[in-house]
Amino acid sequence: MSTPLDFIGIGLGPFNLGLACLTEPIDELNGLFLESKPDFEWHSGMFLEGAHLQTPFMSDLVTLADPTSPYSFLNYLKDKGRLYSFYIRENFYPLRTEYNDYCRWAAARLSSIRFNTTVTSVSYDEEGEVYVVRTADDAFTARRLVLGTGTPPYIPVACQGLDGDLLHNSRYLEHKEALQKKESITLVGSGQSAAEIYYDLLSEIDVHGYRLNWVTRSPRFFPLEYTKLTLEMTSPEYIDYFHALPEETRYRLESQQKGLFKGIDSELIDAIFDLLYQKNLKGPVPTRLLTNSALRTASYEDGTYTLGLRQEEQGKDYELHTEGLILATGYRYVTPAFLEPVADRIRRDGHGRFDVARNYSIDTAGREIFLQNAGVHTHSITSPDLGMGAYRNAYIIGELLGSEYYAVEKSIAFQEFAV
Repeated sequence: MSTPLDFIGIGLGPFNLGLACLTEPIDELNGLFLESKPDFEWHSGMFLEGAHLQTPFMSDLVTLADPTSPYSFLNYLKDKGRLYSFYIRENFYPLRTEYNDYCRWAAARLSSIRFNTTVTSVSYDEEGEVYVVRTADDAFTARRLVLGTGTPPYIPVACQGLDGDLLHNSRYLEHKEALQKKESITLVGSGQSAAEIYYDLLSEIDVHGYRLNWVTRSPRFFPLEYTKLTLEMTSPEYIDYFHALPEETRYRLESQQKGLFKGIDSELIDAIFDLLYQKNLKGPVPTRLLTNSALRTASYEDGTYTLGLRQEEQGKDYELHTEGLILATGYRYVTPAFLEPVADRIRRDGHGRFDVARNYSIDTAGREIFLQNAGVHTHSITSPDLGMGAYRNAYIIGELLGSEYYAVEKSIAFQEFAV
């Protein structure tokens, strides 16, 4: 094994990619990033035409930590010859395909990334005081780890192990053509991805002639809460406030705050209504929008799914039959199996989840293993927010170095969160 590295980043989503960009110019840090995929890829199954981020371009990999970084989104646009086009477009929100291309552009310019490298285990060498990260072909040692393995697609319990060709929305585009050949398609979910797919399928419903259902457990199709004072919750002060709350209070707030980062763009909600209105002029549209409906059971037989639903406000059970089934049911963190050998070095809270410290560490020493994302229960809505990625990375870099390298904001909000 080679000389111990200062840190190893495992997994390469936008957050660890941002860390790679921000640590590239720091001579005092020697780091390596390991990613199992052959190249950077971020939700490619949802590259619907016109789909854009829900955060503005300044929430790129680096800008909110270092506006002068060569890895900024604006520098990407300049390099691609699209800076003036983006300026004339007068829209702060990059297209999703554009953001993915930007990330691939940045990754191609970094020397610290190894693709096609799957981590198989992580252990701790007590004598050397280093973590040993093993892959199929190699082993590396590092004093610190930064986990960025992301959140895999979540399949509801009722649908786990079902036969047929049901799919999570993360694979929508590659199966769209086959879906549209079916007589009926049902979409389950309530967030932005569900709304984008519904609009996409509704747009072509009269071309293919399928019946289209959209089922959500939510009481209605909630818009993303995006007012400016609410956005102040993505701030250092709110992290300080939320993290200091009792554990049970944080868990209660976690369930209540989903609409702050899992809602639908209000413009898209309006566009869906307008499209329904337009298509309804020619006669009733073969579509149903079903709210308050929780998926309880599911079965598959002879090419048809039978969904057992419960209208929760009425307390009534009913069934829905469909040939095509799309689950826009989000993503949930799963502890990587490769961490099992160091499980005794990781803190857990009373609910069995990572006990993430204010400095984003999860190890018992409080300075060795850092976590990207997966901390909504400790850091609230800032955890999955792209705009807070650069802040978190600046904070983690300060922990890795033992001193502040990028200025870390302490106070930005007008409002007060704590007494």
